[in-house]
Amino acid sequence: MKKIGILYHPKVPATRSKAKEIEDFIKSRGLPVWVCSAWEKARAGDKLAGTDLLLTVGGDGTILRAVQIVLPGATPITGINLGKLGFLTELDADEAIAKLPPFLEGEGWLDERTMLRAELVASGGEPRTFDALNDIVVARGEIARLIRIEAAVDGQPLALYKTDALVAATATGSTGYALAARGPVMYPASRDFLLVPVAPHLSPAYPLVLPEAATVTLRLSTYHDATLSIDGHINISLGDGDEITIRRSPHTARFLRIRPREYFYGSLEAKLKGKQGDSGREG
Repeated sequence: MKKIGILYHPKVPATRSKAKEIEDFIKSRGLPVWVCSAWEKARAGDKLAGTDLLLTVGGDGTILRAVQIVLPGATPITGINLGKLGFLTELDADEAIAKLPPFLEGEGWLDERTMLRAELVASGGEPRTFDALNDIVVARGEIARLIRIEAAVDGQPLALYKTDALVAATATGSTGYALAARGPVMYPASRDFLLVPVAPHLSPAYPLVLPEAATVTLRLSTYHDATLSIDGHINISLGDGDEITIRRSPHTARFLRIRPREYFYGSLEAKLKGKQGDSGREG
């Protein structure tokens, strides 16, 4: 490793002090290192060139922001958990310093995760493209009224969903919002993705597993504002007639890990039962 970056969650004071501790340790080993808030995307992006490893200090939400900073590049990420469940993180905060040396020496294995791409075509606007590691959600806005979503797969009509939301989730995102909506847990390396309705009313309630090559088209019908959410922290207002096309992204998220490849299964039950903290998405 020739250059290391550190991103921290700016709203959690403990992440700043832990980031400083890690920065000092890396400097003591003679390596260049930079530190930035994970919420300052442009500033962090300016520092990213030449970075061989990006460390995050926070939880899974901090990692989701790090992925957006890295794109369209391929800098690997290693997460240090000061959040809640930490499905994506690799190290606990209290073990980070002791276990960092192998990472700094380039050891470990690369865990590549499939991402999804959403193309939004809004009335009267230019198409906009977004990439997500966890999920793409089309949901109702502030008014508690159902939205109607006409869904098609590979050009074939699938269903008219009358629902609070419709979640398209990767295997990585299958343990998040999609799971709360009674979707299945997928193994992390899967390239397939999920389509899961949230609180549907007199419309299909089952989750659907789609192959990696599938293209999903969602057309919105609503009298009220709705929202397109990308990984929970990029949110765009939607209106009647807006169309979202979802397919596998050309990008992948890359994580440098040292735990065994089977660690996901060994830790899954404990994390789902909340033994490592309360459930929920950390920003």
